Amino acid sequence: MTTKRLTPMDAMFLYGETPQTMMHVGGLLPFTPAPDAPEDFLRALVREIHTETAVQRPWNMKLKTPGFLLNPAHQWVEDPDFDITYHVRRSALPHPGDERELGILVSRLHSHPLDLTRPPWEMHLIEGLEGGRFALYVKFHHALVDGYSAIQLLNRSMSPDPSSRSEQMFFAVPPPKRERSASTGKSSPLADVGAVLSRAVNVTKSVPDLAMSIVKLQLRRDGEFKHLVSSHEAPHSVLNSKIGRNRRFATQQYDISRLTAAAKAGGATLNDVVLTICGGGLRRFLGEQGQLGEKPLVAFLPVNVRPKGDVGGGNAVGAILSTMGTDVADPVERLGVIARSTRQAKDQLVNLPQESILAYSALLMAPAGTQILAAMTGLKTPMPFTFNLCVSNVPGPREVLYFRGARLEADYPVSIPIHGMALNITCQSYGGTLCFGFIGDRDALPSLQRLAVYTGEELARLEAELGLAAPPEARATKAPATKAAPAKAAATKAPQKRAASKATAKRATTKRTPAKRTTKKATPDTP
Repeated sequence: MTTKRLTPMDAMFLYGETPQTMMHVGGLLPFTPAPDAPEDFLRALVREIHTETAVQRPWNMKLKTPGFLLNPAHQWVEDPDFDITYHVRRSALPHPGDERELGILVSRLHSHPLDLTRPPWEMHLIEGLEGGRFALYVKFHHALVDGYSAIQLLNRSMSPDPSSRSEQMFFAVPPPKRERSASTGKSSPLADVGAVLSRAVNVTKSVPDLAMSIVKLQLRRDGEFKHLVSSHEAPHSVLNSKIGRNRRFATQQYDISRLTAAAKAGGATLNDVVLTICGGGLRRFLGEQGQLGEKPLVAFLPVNVRPKGDVGGGNAVGAILSTMGTDVADPVERLGVIARSTRQAKDQLVNLPQESILAYSALLMAPAGTQILAAMTGLKTPMPFTFNLCVSNVPGPREVLYFRGARLEADYPVSIPIHGMALNITCQSYGGTLCFGFIGDRDALPSLQRLAVYTGEELARLEAELGLAAPPEARATKAPATKAAPAKAAATKAPQKRAASKATAKRATTKRTPAKRTTKKATPDTP
């Protein structure tokens, strides 16, 4: 029987599993069927999966000791009684299903824990969407694969060719073989020992750099380090609440060209623009609830530390902290503040090897135990927290993909809230767009869809302040049917472009108000 030992990082997601903090992640993938697709396309696909599909690793692997989640030596083993009909299910929305009903269904599906006595994943084929569309909702335990690995596995099950009809589901695609030694084609024990020693030497050499990075992070606040966010700067917020098991889910999708244009005009990066519009959305969202404090919120930003070309599998994620600029009303000023914060945070990792980045990240995030404990017990602490939310950006396929002729419209990530972090925002690039998935605790964050809508309005504000013309769709599209407060009409004339370094310059006299909507539709959360 094939077995595989879990890494310490993989096992951490099992140690954190509780009825309220379920450590599974997922994705919502809406499709437009091929023009020649038969009416029973989904029915036939489910029948084929249930009767003809051979499931590949790691999707046929289960925990050896599911009843002992605190096991310090967890192992994956092949499930001899694997039941594909349990893992692949068919669902339907009342016809014609709209985006609101789809969001409600995904919110509910993500609120249920995975059965850890089986291979920890599920896939739901959802039919009944408007226009004959359908969707896949997939969820899997973070201990099995991380988001990066899941995207690589999923991409291999699709094709950029709309005429292809031979694609197999991701769990039926054999894992890629890792390259062996070029000289012999085989891995020798001596080479393995050498690789381990080489990594140990690299870590040893990096100890001074690691120590210096920690000192700068936690103690230095002078000169160039004044924008570096330490582990003890996050204010207490409603986002640091104790969570329940129920979730709210909302989505947004933007053309990457809009985000990169704003980044270029503002002298920042695409990720900085993402944080800027999310920070502006949170400023408005929490302000309407009377929950916006004076100090800026702090985001935990996961960092992929895999070597280039790594095929994935397991978890290899570091972390940095950044301000969200929620204390800054002006979007261009907020972009500048965030850009300086992220630049200094990333500079601390430049000279560190992978193992040291993971160690640095562990030390950075260790104080977060205080906020988790405070949320779980309800006890108040005078100490600042480490972070308020998580914002991550996962690179996805650049091409538009198809599954047996069905066009993948978007790939919305669905992540994990935990005690002390009731909101998680994950972005994923796909086919020239950036797909946002907002997942939060149902009780702590009512009307989460408003936050998704507000990020679009903040992007339009940022574009206007930078002198960039928003796409016609962003100005003309009607507002979604949600409980969000209606937006005012967009300004008819945008101000002149200004450089990010002049963020504090005098305002243009032209009146500016947020645009009504963004380019893409947003999936409403549960009411």
